[in-house]
Amino acid sequence: MSDAITQEQDQARGLSPRALGLWAAALMLVADQTHKLWMLNVYDISSRQPVHVAPFLDLVMAWNPGISYSLFAAQTPAGRWALLGVTLLATLALFVWMWRAAERATGLALGLVVGGALGNAYDRWAYGAVADFFHFFVDTERWGRVSWYVFNIADVAIVAGVALLMYESFINDARRKGGAANPGSPAG
Repeated sequence: MSDAITQEQDQARGLSPRALGLWAAALMLVADQTHKLWMLNVYDISSRQPVHVAPFLDLVMAWNPGISYSLFAAQTPAGRWALLGVTLLATLALFVWMWRAAERATGLALGLVVGGALGNAYDRWAYGAVADFFHFFVDTERWGRVSWYVFNIADVAIVAGVALLMYESFINDARRKGGAANPGSPAG
C-alpha cells in the first residue's frame, strides 16, 4: 500500500520515473556527443594536447578500444563489433529496468547510465574506439605522477547513475529496516 502511495505522490510532483529516465538518457547522450564533436572537430584537441586546465587536470586525446581502464581492448573489427554488441545488450537490459522503474531516483539513475552507455557505444560504432579527454592526476615527490584514468562526459554520467543507484539502495534498505522497527512509520 505504501509503495502505491509513494508512486502516486512521485508522479503528482512531476515527471514519471520513465519520463525522467528518458530525459536523462537523451540529455546525457546529446551532451556527451556534442562535447566530443566539439573537442575533436572544432577545438582540435589532438593538435593541442595536453591542455593544462588545473594543477590536477589536463585535457588530452585518448582513444579507448576497450571498456573501463581499456579492459577487453578490441583491436580487430570482430572484437569491436562483439564489444559493441555486448554493450548494446547490457544497455537494453538497463533500458528495460528504467522503463519499469517505480521510483524517480531509479529512473533518473538508469537514464544517466543508459545515456552514457549509448554515447560511448556510438563512439565505438563511429570511430572504432571511445574518445576520452579528461585526465585527473596528482604529482607527488615519492611516486611521481599518480594518474586516474582518462574519461569523458558519458563516463561521468555512468558513474553518477551507478552512485545514485547505490545511494537509493542504501536509503531504501534503511527505510525498510526503520519501517520494520516502527510499523506506524511512513516507510513501513
